[in-house]
Amino acid sequence: MISFVRNPFARAEPVLSEANAGDASAIAALHGRSFRRGWSEQEVEGLLIDRNVLTHRATSGSALAGFIMSRLAADEAEILSVAVGNAWRRRGLARSMLILHLRRLAGLGARAVFLEVDENNAAAVRLYDRAGFREASRRPNYYPEPGGKAATALVLRRDLS
Repeated sequence: MISFVRNPFARAEPVLSEANAGDASAIAALHGRSFRRGWSEQEVEGLLIDRNVLTHRATSGSALAGFIMSRLAADEAEILSVAVGNAWRRRGLARSMLILHLRRLAGLGARAVFLEVDENNAAAVRLYDRAGFREASRRPNYYPEPGGKAATALVLRRDLS
């Protein structure tokens, strides 16, 4: 109660949970605001109902604050996307979602996790570095940039076992 009196406008921390097909619209909208090529609601819904895809969401009230989505294949997983709404950036939400997600992937039998990230996305590169991901390879000219130049994708890996 005292903390509420000190800052009555403070937001409660988002709640982390597994996403479901009912989250497709909100996830597609956040993905579209976060990346040059957003996913359609139908694409997201298809992923959410795929038994090999794991998605966690962060919600604040009824609003989606962020999500993380991976695909499992045998004992490996690939993080397909991570997005955090502008109002929640730089507050540790991506890190919290990533930690929960990696634990759940390990519990499902994943021994290694891969992802691709634009080498120019300093915040994401820092997040993954701090979480123990290491560069496995590079894909030059992978992400289209305005003006015709393309950025390199870093392929990162983290072992879970």
